[in-house]
Amino acid sequence: MQAIRSILVVMDPGQQEGLALKRAKLIAGVTQSQLHLLVCDKKHDHSTYLSDLCATLKQEGFNTSSQQAWHENLYQTIISVQQAEGCGLVIKQHFPDNPLKKALLTPEDWKLLRHCPSPVLMVKTDKPWNAGVILAAVDVGNADGEHRTLHASIISHGYDIAALAKADLHVISAHPAPMLSAADPTFQLKETIEARYREQCKAFQAEFDVPDERLHVAEGPADSLIPQIAHQLNAAVTVIGTVARTGLSGALIGNTAEVILDSLESDVLVLKPDDIIAHLEELVAQR
Repeated sequence: MQAIRSILVVMDPGQQEGLALKRAKLIAGVTQSQLHLLVCDKKHDHSTYLSDLCATLKQEGFNTSSQQAWHENLYQTIISVQQAEGCGLVIKQHFPDNPLKKALLTPEDWKLLRHCPSPVLMVKTDKPWNAGVILAAVDVGNADGEHRTLHASIISHGYDIAALAKADLHVISAHPAPMLSAADPTFQLKETIEARYREQCKAFQAEFDVPDERLHVAEGPADSLIPQIAHQLNAAVTVIGTVARTGLSGALIGNTAEVILDSLESDVLVLKPDDIIAHLEELVAQR
């Protein structure tokens, strides 16, 4: 996270809280990143709002720029500006979608998570990060190269956020239920499954100084277990990753991040492996 030189902050003039900007200022205050404020609007009538905001931020010592833009829809506008400005992080406030609407139409924030080449921080609450809990969710049951790289990125970003917020880093990994028919005896007992998953965590525990009491390995589907543990810990941020499910041609996000977006009571940082990022950048460039 220290390497981020520019942060794209999606602003909503109709929202007075400015939670996305609040998080951006916290991160930029440590990383010295530039803040690029974006209003997605066809009318382009928010010049005074942006200029006043930039003036205030510059008085506070932040390096700031801004623009108004619109390209077909919300998520494509954000991605186009992210690529044009070379922003290493997108921060946007998330508002829960109507369940009926979500069943009929793919929410714009889901599309942003699927298609944005950079990490996306969805801000959901005004809960302080400082001295709180940062929860990193990893799937250590998948030990292929793509997942291992993604796990390292998730833990590293979680550690960076914990460091800048003087918070505690916790890690969660969900494991499957025992199956008596499993060919590997390890997966026939809950205790042996959990022991195997904990063993898989030893390397990153040592690297990022995650003690056993901050490692949560439990049985259940990730999309219900992650929000449950985040609630128990009162987590301020949950860091989750995604890999392609149908090959790079689809570049589809694993739906866990989408499903838990509304159920989590914390901010959510979503990361992708490098190969998916490269593929998404190619797709954006072809538009």
